Amino acid sequence: MSQLLVDVVRERFGSAVLESHAQHGDETIVVHPANWKEVARFLRDEPRAQMNMLVDLTAVDYPEREPRFEVVAHYLSLQKGHRLRVKARIGDADGDDAEIDSLADLWGSANWMEREAWDMFGINFLGHPDLRRILMYPEFEGHPLRRDYPADKIQPLVPYREVDNIEKLPPFGAEEGMSFGRQTHIQSGEED
Repeated sequence: MSQLLVDVVRERFGSAVLESHAQHGDETIVVHPANWKEVARFLRDEPRAQMNMLVDLTAVDYPEREPRFEVVAHYLSLQKGHRLRVKARIGDADGDDAEIDSLADLWGSANWMEREAWDMFGINFLGHPDLRRILMYPEFEGHPLRRDYPADKIQPLVPYREVDNIEKLPPFGAEEGMSFGRQTHIQSGEED
């Protein structure tokens, strides 16, 4: 079934699909980075695809080749039950020009996934609404999942942060993160 989906994408985008392959029934297409977002939108909106769930978005570092990075998105159609992996290759040997369009306006889940890829690999997602660190602290230098990141690198000391009258420490705002323990509404039968 997913091979038919690859054929639909090839029919629509032609030479923008640089290659495709399958391994153990998992179909993968590699697209030109300039078409990354357009392919994603097509997969979401095309009735034959109905890829309405972005399962994962990440990156892989190949420092020995150029383009250096692969940005990888895994899509799922809940209605049709098919999956597709889409990759785009970006970045020079130093990783300095690693940038690609953000998918955050197409799938809300892409927001945090792209932040993680930026934090860990240094990939810039163009048009992202809030591209900042998500796993490492703001003063952290470098991107620790790059294969040339030195394992013994010493990070700068950061002073202890004292924050009064909020539940969350920066960089998270009160509306971000898990809501465990927060009372955001009164349940029926309770009084003020």
